[in-house]
Amino acid sequence: MAEEKKGLFLRLKEGLFKTRQGLVNKIDQLIAGQKKIDENLLADLEEILITSDIGVKTTQELLDAMAAQVQRKELEEADLLKKSLQEFIFHILSQQEKPIDLSLGRPFVIMVIGVNGTGKTTTIGKMAQKFKAQGKNVLLVAADTFRAAAIEQLEIWGQRVGCEVIKQKSGSDPSAVVFDALQAAKARGIDVLLVDTAGRLHTKINLMEELKKVKRVMGRELPGAPHEILLILDATTGQNAIAQAKMFNQELGVTGIALTKLDGTAKGGIIIAISDELKIPLRYIGIGEKVDDLRDFNARDFVEALF
Repeated sequence: MAEEKKGLFLRLKEGLFKTRQGLVNKIDQLIAGQKKIDENLLADLEEILITSDIGVKTTQELLDAMAAQVQRKELEEADLLKKSLQEFIFHILSQQEKPIDLSLGRPFVIMVIGVNGTGKTTTIGKMAQKFKAQGKNVLLVAADTFRAAAIEQLEIWGQRVGCEVIKQKSGSDPSAVVFDALQAAKARGIDVLLVDTAGRLHTKINLMEELKKVKRVMGRELPGAPHEILLILDATTGQNAIAQAKMFNQELGVTGIALTKLDGTAKGGIIIAISDELKIPLRYIGIGEKVDDLRDFNARDFVEALF
């Protein structure tokens, strides 16, 4: 068990390599040979934080907190700056460390949303694998009917993890697919229903209106559903991810976030901005291609791997 945990931590460390280079290594270079913390040092630190996509608002909060420590003489030596920053970042992230609680409904319905290309379908496949490993019966729903490839991709994942996929032909009404899936889930005593949705429409129909309709059908057929509206965000898109999250949250009410592709970016600092600005629970982070590279978010592990 300890070996396995060590292996998982190493994978996380590898996954955060680019962000560590962009953020922590630059901080190390900044404080090397510096004795005291002064205004110039804090100004240089500000630039490092903003270019790591921590965002202007969150960067300002972090700097204000550190400046207050400096004034109170709690933080004087430059080499303690990193430790202080680490604790402030941990504090922000730990507020949003809340795993999904599957006991809140049966079938527990997870509506997965996000723009195309963020890794929605792949994340669904990896989540299905996770839930199956916990002994749950999982059903997948291909409600992204506007993209033929999305249905096929979900079917491939279904075969890989041993889950049935409820689908209709490409172009059919997503709400009809969801209706069928809920009937099937109730009849078969399914534990978790994972619903893939469209991230872009080729037609004149408004995407948000289409998603709201799917959400309404879920609530009508199964009171309380969807129990989770999980937004998939791609870490490589940086500040754009926050704009997406605000839009989806305003329209649909996001209850959780999965941040994918952290291994592919030096701007993993976006996770700090997302936690601070949106105050939405961070359910999962994706740090690679492997099935077990979708991790339940753990703030302490994340910060230790980063620093």
